[in-house]
Amino acid sequence: MSSCPCGLGPAYADCCGRWQHADAPTAELLMRSRFTAFVRGDTAYLLRTWHASTRPRRLDLTGGPRYTRLEIVGQTGGSLFETVATVHFRAFHTAGVLEENSEFRREGGQWFYLSSL
Repeated sequence: MSSCPCGLGPAYADCCGRWQHADAPTAELLMRSRFTAFVRGDTAYLLRTWHASTRPRRLDLTGGPRYTRLEIVGQTGGSLFETVATVHFRAFHTAGVLEENSEFRREGGQWFYLSSL
């Protein structure tokens, strides 16, 4: 049993796999599960967790980088009791590193990726 791509340690089913059918309780966990979805090529999950105001009509991951590791650099907000958050991360891939500060919004009890800052 291998560990989840997000880097927390447990197997996928016990880590980010849980959020496939339930809402991630924090913005960081949503960020980690979205990274894992990029690794696994799960466009349906990525679109479902993307805020409607910024979500693309379709998402094609073919030909994109192959992500290998995630590092959370910092975050603001994003707890069970907040509605906005940012997560600063580094996503390592075969061609280098993507560093981004992402904005998240919680609506109706569910966290959504909003945009890159």
